[in-house]
Amino acid sequence: MHRRFSPAIIAFMTLSLATIATAHDASKYPNLKGQWTVIITPGLEGQAVKFDPTKPWGRGQEAPLTAEYQKIHEDSMADQATGGLGNYPTATCHPGGMPRMMSIGEYEYIVEPETTYILIGGEDHYRRIFTDGRPWPTAIEPSYAGYSIGSWTDEDGSGRFNVLEAETRGPFKGPRAYDATGLPLHFDNQSIFKERFYLDKADPNILHDMITVIDHALTRPWTVDKTYRRNPNPRPSWREFYCVEGNVHIVIGNENYYLSADGLLMPAKKNQAPPDLRYFKHSSK
Repeated sequence: MHRRFSPAIIAFMTLSLATIATAHDASKYPNLKGQWTVIITPGLEGQAVKFDPTKPWGRGQEAPLTAEYQKIHEDSMADQATGGLGNYPTATCHPGGMPRMMSIGEYEYIVEPETTYILIGGEDHYRRIFTDGRPWPTAIEPSYAGYSIGSWTDEDGSGRFNVLEAETRGPFKGPRAYDATGLPLHFDNQSIFKERFYLDKADPNILHDMITVIDHALTRPWTVDKTYRRNPNPRPSWREFYCVEGNVHIVIGNENYYLSADGLLMPAKKNQAPPDLRYFKHSSK
């Protein structure tokens, strides 16, 4: 049996299909396909994971910290110099969270009309940036990545989106640090991050993430331009890495110890006292 639809229904169905097609029109968005890795200025002191990739890590980042948090950073580095972990929770496999998660591994962007996903290889992280016009929720569940709302804009009038603006709020889980020296964010975990993602006008294989940090540990907002290079290999290799594999740090109470290759607990600091063994029976020899 053949069904007949009224002209109004046919027009509505046609409009709906056109709307769906338009909403999923990838040509309206910048081409972010592929694998992206952070561009690090060569010859800098410290590890590759740093907030500002154009400067050395630690003090060299020149973070506008308050006096209180400058001391926390100095104490962290002093503790690390004697074998401690300092203010670096990632050493014990806690997630780095924002903004550290934008400084590591390889990145893949999946752009959908309502959400832009950032998949982060190396430490099994991901981000969701909601672009569906939703308001901020009245309550946000604490997380390491935070809650992100953004919007795509056509800033050059080309008829295509070229900039993704995003804001990420907490409360965050913490503590968090920018890098392995323990460069701290405020312990209240109320950071705000504002970002602008866009492809470089001179080279579409370079992606910018202009991040501004607003945090109570800072004397002013701190902005850096993080850049990423697209891997020319259309089928890149994606690493799998889990911090818990091979991690030798054992934290008991407030003390950090090492796990030796033969499975024995070792001191991490000179003249470090052993952990409290009151709940263990002492074997007699």
